[in-house]
Parts: sequence; structure tokens; C-alpha cells
Amino acid sequence: MASLLYRLGKFSYRRRWLVISLWLAVLVAVGGSAAAFHGTMSNNFTIPGTETQQMADKLKAAIPASSGGSASVVFDAGDAGFDQAKKDAVASALDKLKSLPDVQGTVNPFTTQEQLDQATGKLAEGEAKATAGQAQLDASRAQLAAGEAQLAAAEQQLAASGLSPAQIEAQLGAKRAELAAGKEKLDAGTKEAADGAVALALGKREAAASEGLRFVSSDNKAAIAQVQFKTSINAVAPAVRQQVQDIVHGVSSAGVTAYASKEITEDVSQIFGIAEIVGVAVAAAVLILMLGTLIAAGLPLIMALIGVAVGVGGTFALTGVIDMSSMSPMLALMLGLAVGIDYSLFIVNRHRNQLLAGMDGEESAALATGTSGNAVLFAGLTVIIALAALVVPGLPFLAVMGVAAAATVAVAVVVALTLTPAVLSLIGRRLISKRAWAKAAQHNAEPGHEAADRELEEKRSTRGWGGLVTRHPWVSLIASIVLLGALALPASQLRLALPDGGSEPVDSQAYKAYDLTRNSFGEGMTGPIIVVGEFPAGLSENDAKSKQYDVADELRSVDNVVAAVPVAISDDRRTAVFQVIPKEGPASASTVQVVSQLREKGSGIHDKTGATIGLTGQTAGNIDVSAKLGAALPPYLAIVVGLSLILLLLVFRSIVVPLLATGGFLLSLAAAFGAVVAVYQWGWLGSVFDVANPGAVLSFLPIILIGVLFGLAMDYQVFITSGMRESFMHGESARHAVRTGFSHAAAVVTAAAIIMVSVFSGFIFSHLTMVRPLGFAMAFGVLIDAFVVRMTIVPAIMYLLGEKAWWLPKWLQRILPDVDVEGAKLTRSDRPKSGSEELVH
Repeated sequence: MASLLYRLGKFSYRRRWLVISLWLAVLVAVGGSAAAFHGTMSNNFTIPGTETQQMADKLKAAIPASSGGSASVVFDAGDAGFDQAKKDAVASALDKLKSLPDVQGTVNPFTTQEQLDQATGKLAEGEAKATAGQAQLDASRAQLAAGEAQLAAAEQQLAASGLSPAQIEAQLGAKRAELAAGKEKLDAGTKEAADGAVALALGKREAAASEGLRFVSSDNKAAIAQVQFKTSINAVAPAVRQQVQDIVHGVSSAGVTAYASKEITEDVSQIFGIAEIVGVAVAAAVLILMLGTLIAAGLPLIMALIGVAVGVGGTFALTGVIDMSSMSPMLALMLGLAVGIDYSLFIVNRHRNQLLAGMDGEESAALATGTSGNAVLFAGLTVIIALAALVVPGLPFLAVMGVAAAATVAVAVVVALTLTPAVLSLIGRRLISKRAWAKAAQHNAEPGHEAADRELEEKRSTRGWGGLVTRHPWVSLIASIVLLGALALPASQLRLALPDGGSEPVDSQAYKAYDLTRNSFGEGMTGPIIVVGEFPAGLSENDAKSKQYDVADELRSVDNVVAAVPVAISDDRRTAVFQVIPKEGPASASTVQVVSQLREKGSGIHDKTGATIGLTGQTAGNIDVSAKLGAALPPYLAIVVGLSLILLLLVFRSIVVPLLATGGFLLSLAAAFGAVVAVYQWGWLGSVFDVANPGAVLSFLPIILIGVLFGLAMDYQVFITSGMRESFMHGESARHAVRTGFSHAAAVVTAAAIIMVSVFSGFIFSHLTMVRPLGFAMAFGVLIDAFVVRMTIVPAIMYLLGEKAWWLPKWLQRILPDVDVEGAKLTRSDRPKSGSEELVH
């Protein structure tokens, strides 16, 4: 492999314009495709086949008007409260929303609240009317009975006097007809009273179901309106979202402040913000410090940006045909920038050092591609394996996310191995400053400088961090493990959920909407649970209504349920929709328990009412996704670790090194989880990281962090350990090779880690709050893994083990191919003959 990459590097160096032209053509093609075919991204984290999705499909077929996504707008009237002018302004804004093509309808909070408030009075009025009507019916019934008795007595008396039936009928017919009409009127009144009693009973049950539910706060200072869209909330275009906000904000002229909920304000059309740019700027500063010139520092950045443009651009081009979450291009962007800079940096740094040592430019670029490029290839493969394995859990949105990121990393690897040598050929000697060239020329002209270099290298290997760790390996090892163990302690309290409005920045509209809703109407109003009921066929209208309230009563009996209200029923009265308001927010542990208990209660509801229920909606769907992701973690971890162990076994031809790499990763992962729980779940340092409302951790953070951190951890393992193996293969003792290999790799790995941490840190303050904990987890994980695990624990254990670190059973030696990751087999036969011309720059 090293020889193949050597030849690839030489080809790219010689045919620089061909390689550059090909990449420009790829950029233009991908950019054109992204512009022409891109679609709308969403955060629709659904799982086909789950109850949530099945109920959503059923609802769409049975009651299309209720199947679209819904969101809320909260209106704040201030201390003065709502007067009629303010109410009219809100009503006018909601009427304007109804006219939008994408809006199905709106719920006026004042009309709805008035109906709820009047319900009690109407019920009392209805009861009084029913009582009076019943008294009137009783009196009529008594009067009718008396009349019938009188008629019977008169009929007997006339018959006794000898009159014929015809004569009796002639005298009593009018009275009999009068009594018959009275009886008919009494029967009609009795039926009307019975119908009224049924309606009154249903009214009482409706009032009981709505008890505790408010749309205007009790202090008259806040009102919450519902907006129903024709499509799912994730399919609403950014322009429509903005239009909705512009309309509702128009109420400010009446002294009312409108806050749209997270579902409306969330804009996933932009993936790059100011914070991300700052992260890249820090990475650029590190590159300038390390490489000495703007040209050299700019090269890895340009390579990374080209890789990201192709990878993320290709991802965008597919958004028109694939349902893709905003996290897919964000993850691809994060990883593409980080690994793109690092991979090119490893090759550029080796090429730069070889040029300063007097090597020919073409030979240096080819050799850097064959050695450092080989390490880049296998490091990239570990990242790609870890990301591509996100397909295994069977979650579509996660699979798309993993494949998009893996493809972007693959592009970064190919860019580093082909475009980097081509651009190095174009730059030539300008890669290094004139001062550095002069200093190198003076040094190389000194007699015996090779021996002096070796002596200096020996001194350097015994000093610095690597020297300190290998002089005190046991202290370094124990201290590092204790530190990582302490950081990992909070991880045992990890709780997963998808974010709600409470996770947004404090000054954001979404957070203000969440906070006002929570304080004025209860936290449960921020995330209602939708229940879909299936009724038996052939129910009358009253029977169907009664069945709705039977089910609502059962739903309301679940702990931590504030209200359960029937909201819609299909024309055939077979499908009904209920809105269940939990006590706490959608991401809380109690709401997760409510969803579980509602499902457990399904069989009991069927036995009592004959109705079958299922849950759907954003709250239940998010909880399902979180549960599915949690269950997918162990098999995913096993697959990633297993495949990468095999790859590392091939790369290093050692049993210990892959096991050490994997064990170190598990320590880093636990520490990263612990830090995430402490900051985002417990709120430690919340003011620093803008965590105003600590809560559950992003549900797909652990599975993505496992994939990404494992891949990046193996990057550093490959770069550091390949230097140690290279020294060992070139004849140094195992312990000495640990020091010299570490000395060779330490500076570039340190720079690479700082760059990666800087890029990831830029996403900690991203405009997409869903990305923030992921950026923190990856930045902290890389920081810990690079400096504590790879640069402390690994050299300490490798030094303690000595030659045992490279032990491999003989039978395994015979069957394993030698991939030569350190490029030890590159011989002079692979190199250009003496006298070959270097390209003119």
C-alpha cells in the first residue's frame, strides 16, 4: 500500500494541472447539482414501523385535517392584561394566518377560553331547565292520568245507563282525542327531556375532560394559540415559517408581544454560522504557528474546504430525493473540516521537514504520500467504518447521517492523497519561508550535521512530555486513569431525549415562548401527547361522543396527566383523536413514564370501552426515537469496535496495540459522556456554555459520539503508534522506539488535536441548539483522548511492555497481510533515478 500511495503522490505531483482540473470539475458538478436538486431539510426523526408512525399514517387517512403538524404562538399582554383591542389584534393576526396556503387553521384562545368559562354556567342553566322541565312533565303526566281516569269513569257510567257504543263515542270522542293529543305531547316531552339529559351528561363529561386546561392565563396576561399546518411541521418551508412569524409579530402595534414556538422558529436551512467561522479561524492560527507561512497554513485549510464543499455539497444535492435531517450536513461539515485539515497537515508537515532536510521536491511529496499518506488512509478508514456502521441500528435518519459523514470523510482522504501533492507541486519552494530555507541550507552545509541531528533527536526524545511520561510510566498511567474515572462518574446518570424549547438560548424567541407557556399554562402544554382511538363500527352520534369521553376518562386517570380532551372524530365515527396534556415538559422523565403508562393502559381501555388506542405526535415520537437509539447503542458499539480491531490488527501486526487503542477509547468515551451530563443535564458551567435550562441529553448524541470519537481516536493512535513502529522496524529497541516515535509525532499530533478541538468547539455555540452538545462532546472527547489517552496512557503502557507490545502469534503473522502503514518497505527502487529533473515552479 505504501508503494502504491508513493506512486500516486508522484503522479499527482507531476500531473498537477490534470489533478487540479479534475477536482475543479468535480466541484463545479457537485455545486451545480446542489443548486439544482437540493430540497428542504427537516428534523423529522421518525422510525418506520413504530406505533407512532402507524398512528400518524392512520390519522392522515381517516382525518386529514388533523394529520398536519401543529405549533403554538404565545401572546404576552404585559401587566395591563388583555383588553378588547388587544384581543381583536390577536384575532386579526390569527385570521391572516388562516389565509396562508400552508395553514390548515388556527385556534383563537379567547373564543376557546370563553367557551370553557361559559360551560359551567351553561351546565347549571341546563340542569335548572331540566329540573323545571321534569317538574312540568310530572305535572302533565299526573293531569293526563287524572283525565284518563275521568274518561274511564264517564264511559262506565254511560254504558250502565244503556247507551250504545256509538252513542258513548259521540259524547266522549272529543275528550278521548284531547287526552290522546296530551299523551302524544307528553311522550314528545319525555323524549326531549331524555335527549336533554344525555346532552347534559355529555356536557358535564366534556367539562370534566377540559378541567385544568386553559388557553388564556388566569391572570389574563398571556394567551396561547394553536396553528395547524397542512403538512408535517418538518415539511414547512423556511419562508412560510418566517411569514407566520411576521404576521403574529404584527400584534406589537397593539401592545402585545408574540412568541412563536420552537417548531416555527427553527430554521435548518443554514448550517454555517459565526461560531463555526471562529473555530476555523483558531485552526488557521495554529497552522500558521506550526508551519510558519500563510501559504503553508492555508494549504490544509483549502484542502479541507474543498473536501467539505464536495462532501456537503453532494449531501445537499440529495436532499431533494432523501428525507434528511439538518444534523446530516452539520455532522459532515464538522468532521469534514476537522479531518480534512488534519489529514493534509500530516502530509504537508512531513513534506516540509523532508524539503528542509535537502530532499528533492517530487521525491519528498511522493514519500510523504507513501508514509504519512498511508497512515492517513488507514486512519480515515477507521472513521469511515465507524460512521458507515450507523446504518446497522436500522434508523433511517441515523443511516443517512452516518453515510453522509462517512462519504465526506472519504472525500477528505482522497483530497489529501491526490490534490495535496498536486498543490504542493504548484507551490514548490514557497511552502517554506526564506528564513527557514537559509537556516536549513546553512545547517545542511555543516560537516557531520547528520550525526548532530541524531544526537539532537536523541536529546529531544528524552525531554518534553514524552520523556516525562516514559521516565515515570506508572505515575502517568495511574494519574491519567484516575482523572478519566473522575470525569466519567456523572455518565451513570445519563438520560436521553430530543430537545424542546427549553434547550434553546435564553434570548431566543423559542425559549421565551417555552418559558411563558410553562409559567402561564403549565409545562405540559409545551408538548401534548396525541392519542388515536379506533372505535367499533355502527355507533350513533351520541354513542360515539359517549365513547370519546369514556376513553378520555381512562386516559385522564394516568398519573401526571393534567387533561385528556377529545379533539376530533372521523365522519364514519371510527377514528377519534385525543390530546393528552402531561404535567411536565416533553423531555422530562415523568412524561416518558406517562407515555409508557398510556400504552400499558391500552389493553384495559379496550376491555372497558371496546376502543383500541395508539400514540402519535412529536412528544411520543421523540420518546420512541430516544428509546430505540438507547437500545441500539450496545450492538453498534460491538460492531464498530470489532471491525476496527481487525483493521488495527492489520495495520500494526500486534495484539496489544489494538486492545490498548480500544481500551483507551472506552475511557475517553466515558469521560466525554460524564462531561456532557455535568454540563447539559446538571447545568454545571451552564453560564459559560449557554445552558439555561439543563435537561436530558440529545438522544442520538451517544451513538454518534461513539462512531465519531472512535474513528478520531484511532486517527491519533495510528499517527502516534505508526511513528513508534517505524522506529522499531528500523532497528531501535522497543522502549527507545516509544520515545523517538513519540518525539517525531508529538508536535504534529498536538497541532492536529488543537485544530480538531477548535473546529468542534466552534459548534458549541451553533445557531442550531441540537448541534451544541454534540460539538461539546466531540471537542471534549478529542481533547481527552489526544492528550490524556494517546499522548500519556499509550506511551506509558507501550514503554512498560517493551517488545511485548509488538507480540503477534506466529500463525497469525503468516496469514495477516503486511500493509506497511509506516512505509518501511519504500526502497530506492521506488524513487526517481539520479539526475531526474524537478518540476520548475
